[in-house]
Amino acid sequence: MDPRTPARRPVTRAALTAALATATCLGAALPATAAPAAPAAAHHRTTATGGGWSQDGLRLNPADNAAVDAYLARARRAERDISPRIRAAALLTHATVVGFEQRLKSPDSLKRKVATRMRETPGQSVQTSLAMINDAVRYTLQWPTGQYTRGVTAAAGLLSSWGDDSTRWSNTWGRPKGYKGINSAWRAPRSGQVFEVQFHTPRSKAAQLETHKLYEEQRLPGTPPERVRELQARQDAIFAAVPVPAGADRLSAPVRRVPAPAPAPLPARAVTA
Repeated sequence: MDPRTPARRPVTRAALTAALATATCLGAALPATAAPAAPAAAHHRTTATGGGWSQDGLRLNPADNAAVDAYLARARRAERDISPRIRAAALLTHATVVGFEQRLKSPDSLKRKVATRMRETPGQSVQTSLAMINDAVRYTLQWPTGQYTRGVTAAAGLLSSWGDDSTRWSNTWGRPKGYKGINSAWRAPRSGQVFEVQFHTPRSKAAQLETHKLYEEQRLPGTPPERVRELQARQDAIFAAVPVPAGADRLSAPVRRVPAPAPAPLPARAVTA
């Protein structure tokens, strides 16, 4: 250990309780509102007719649109229980919660994602598409590069210990090209809502923001293949400049919790006269 770096004290149960209480109070002070919609642009013109939805050539019929709206309503309710744990994990691991006000995916963004998946997989139902969504509720935790690996390990361990079950862990720090960071998904114990937690450094988060519009254009159904390749090359160049924290490429998800088996029933006693 670097002698200039003070040793971290182990987290006590009292500290956990205090952090959760503080985070709950902070969460209660903020309404659970979806991220504000982006300003209307030529390639993001949304229309709603007869209860349906359409944008950029993507469409949802009235029944599918209603199913997405119902899913969003459930996600908003679940978020109120999830956010205090995210804030507590951030407090205890000295992380910055980036973009907390955008923790709920906007309706148009979610509908674009669902409609795109249904278009790419003909015959896929809206319920199947929704079951594949990880980020209707989403968070970003960020640490300085030198604290990143230890911070991710601690935060992921805390979420797991509080009953959030890790369902996805995508660590791309070791990739030679493209996106840098960790995108994880978790299932909340009470609601069963799946939510996303991204783990970033300031540089990797800045690169993600810088490449977001390029990625969105790349994903549009009508983007020509040569333009897709150009957009990917530009993203690769931006992410290539992001420093990789020591040990980040080896970070893995916490071991999934396995419920303890039920105790075997006691043998029946013989009835005596």
